[in-house]
Amino acid sequence: MTTEQILAFTVIGIMMAVFIWDRIRYDIVACCALIAAVAVGIVPVDEAFSGFSDDIVIIVGSALVVSAAVARSGIVDIAIKKFFPNLTSVRAQLALLMIVVAVMSAFIKNIGALAIMMPVAFQFSKRTGVSPSKYLMPMAFSALLGGLMTQIGTSPNIVVSQLRADLTGAPFTMFDFTPVGGILTLVGVTFLMFFHWLVPSRTRQNTSLEEAVEIANYTSEATVPPQSNMAGKALAELLKLGDGEVIATAVLRGATRMSPFPDLNLRENDTVILEGRSSAIDRVVSNAKLQLSGKPLKGRGQQVEDLISIEAIISRESPLSGLSARELALSYTRGVNLLAVSRRGQRLSERLRDLTLMAGDVIVLQGNRNALPGVMQDFALLPLAQREVMLGTKRKAFIPLVILAAAMISTALGWAPVAVAFFAAALGMAVFRAIPLTDVYKAVDGPILIMLAALIPVSDTLRTSGASELIADWLGSIASGLPPYAALAMILVTAMAVTPFLNNAATVLVMGPIAASFATALQFRPEAFLMAVAIGAGCDFLTPVGHQCNTLVMGPGGYRFSDYPRLGFPLSVLIVLVSVPTLLWIWPVS
Repeated sequence: MTTEQILAFTVIGIMMAVFIWDRIRYDIVACCALIAAVAVGIVPVDEAFSGFSDDIVIIVGSALVVSAAVARSGIVDIAIKKFFPNLTSVRAQLALLMIVVAVMSAFIKNIGALAIMMPVAFQFSKRTGVSPSKYLMPMAFSALLGGLMTQIGTSPNIVVSQLRADLTGAPFTMFDFTPVGGILTLVGVTFLMFFHWLVPSRTRQNTSLEEAVEIANYTSEATVPPQSNMAGKALAELLKLGDGEVIATAVLRGATRMSPFPDLNLRENDTVILEGRSSAIDRVVSNAKLQLSGKPLKGRGQQVEDLISIEAIISRESPLSGLSARELALSYTRGVNLLAVSRRGQRLSERLRDLTLMAGDVIVLQGNRNALPGVMQDFALLPLAQREVMLGTKRKAFIPLVILAAAMISTALGWAPVAVAFFAAALGMAVFRAIPLTDVYKAVDGPILIMLAALIPVSDTLRTSGASELIADWLGSIASGLPPYAALAMILVTAMAVTPFLNNAATVLVMGPIAASFATALQFRPEAFLMAVAIGAGCDFLTPVGHQCNTLVMGPGGYRFSDYPRLGFPLSVLIVLVSVPTLLWIWPVS
């Protein structure tokens, strides 16, 4: 063993130990490992930051933006309410998410399937009050399992298929992977369904100030217009859209004020005074197609474009204090609408236009993105954590889905690499305003991307130092005296172990020839051994860095590095125990 190989094993070993220790944030650990690798000379200085240009960083960052845009579109709410209105059990919700992700991952890029379904998981989380961490890691693992079922499901399957063609003249076909992959997916998803409790409840580790500040008691009013689907339905049906986070304090019918009984049938032009979080009120308003208070905003006789809604606090110096919206006539004088008001410790039941505003009230104003800052300055309003809210903003429901579908089709047909397709999709979300530019950079999880970029050159030291070939030699000497099932298990376990450091395609390129030569030397058929390499390379359940799907959910799920083996280790053991006899049955070695 050379000095360079010893240093590579040492740096990576210490890094993994600190990751598991879990006292220092993961991006700092990765950066320290990178600097250490550069300092001892196993990572060249001119390649220290090569990870920042790696496709994996681009794919993960772009997928986070795409997922945020899909969530913002509101299409997820519509789909859940339409197809799964009564799905309230966490296990049933998780089963649905995992099955859909696994099936989609068999035919499209698994990170794309995961990005599509992540917003659904967040909505289920809000509905049940369960942490998103309970959903996201099992979904990521299901995406990895689903990719095992077809030749195009994951990169290792494609590489292994080519290796078989080089050895036998015939590659694996599209569905040669399905018998073994289908069994493993069924077993794995079943395990995850019953043992998801191994995942700890986490909150997002890098929660921003704007995410932490949440007003729970906004009062807003919305009218039932002719195009609404709520006319003739009970008030309880309307409030059901808020998943228990919205209440009605009154219903106004002309000059009559009525108590908000759940069985009260709504009529066209009724006005409902709602109370709840702005995001929950927005779900009610958008799904029921209600009309918020305020007038259509026009400038120079034309509809005002690029409308946003923003929260602000009325300061003591504000001229709004002591006046009502009717007296201010904001929509006519300043081109903004008052959409909601929150007053600490009080439940408001007055109409917004009649409510006398006070210093300390938190209000939601709607207006043009460029004009609102001037209005807030003139009225001495303090923006709340510099954030925008969804209430009153126009949704572009199908644009994100069209953009995402275009990206997935492009990758499936080979028109564009995955990194390019997802980067173009993220750019399209911004260009077509499916997500505001400010939210684009909030969606990109900086610590995760820094960790990935720092780890890539560190992990590559196993290859550049020749340590991977050293491992291969050790395997060959050990496997020569083992029976077929033990040799198959050893190849599978080794592929699982090295995948976090070589990435899955590189693992196949290193381990595939070893498995094939071992099978040839012992006069075994190579298919089972090649399949074992593909399964091991496609099943990294132990770390957040071995596959993009694991990395994608790390930030949104608030996971720590040590959380992955809590669920991933027993799943990995199960996969090994099931894979070996299944492979020997379906692909006999003799």
